Amino acid sequence: MSESLRDGLIRTLPYARRYARALTGSQPDGDLLVAEGLRNLSSQRSEDGFTPLQQLYKVISRLYVPAEGQNASPVRDVTTRQRQLLLLTSLEDVGLETAGRIVGLSEKQAQAELTAAQELIRKGVQTSVLIIEDEPIIAMDIEQLVLQCGHSVAGVAHTQEDAIQMAVQTRPGLVLADINLGYGGDGMAAVAEIITSFHVPVIYVTAYPERLLTGQTLEPSYVITKPFDPMALAVATYQAVSSAGMAQV
Repeated sequence: MSESLRDGLIRTLPYARRYARALTGSQPDGDLLVAEGLRNLSSQRSEDGFTPLQQLYKVISRLYVPAEGQNASPVRDVTTRQRQLLLLTSLEDVGLETAGRIVGLSEKQAQAELTAAQELIRKGVQTSVLIIEDEPIIAMDIEQLVLQCGHSVAGVAHTQEDAIQMAVQTRPGLVLADINLGYGGDGMAAVAEIITSFHVPVIYVTAYPERLLTGQTLEPSYVITKPFDPMALAVATYQAVSSAGMAQV
């Protein structure tokens, strides 16, 4: 591996971890996949037109094998390749042509697969969502996006204390949590308390995802970056709820 490629990969590892964690549904499995990808990448030639991160996305995508029971996803017709395209284009902001090359498709093929997958996830996963966000205007925007994705809103909590109480009362199917709640506390601390009462998938929202994806401590499996669009939220929700369902099969 060249020095320039190695340096580029070090800078982009947080985003590779985000992709792999969302793809596998867990921090440990995702981080293991990234480590395996790095080992494989060291023996491969660089691909023309790919950044170091895109090269790592490609290796991770090719190495990923769905775990046993993966077909128990609520959206049964979404294939592994389609999920990879959804994550690459919506969560990782990779262009369609490049995302297609990463998973081994032409741009035309990738567009067809992506369109089909987007339609399926719009119809396939609905749940109740607890929103934890201290800024009222932002909370209203997120609530609207959640509803646009076909979900119901279990409640909107503006502080750590309110989030814990509301979660116990409503037992949502998903928690969408901001990291920094200002004077209202800490979103991750609220979630840590919530999951001691019952199991629930969690998506964290932050303007600085790289701070949560170091691979050094217990970290989120699902992270989306502010600002985000409805499809990014729909994809993250699909992955979180699907993986939670598969874990219980």
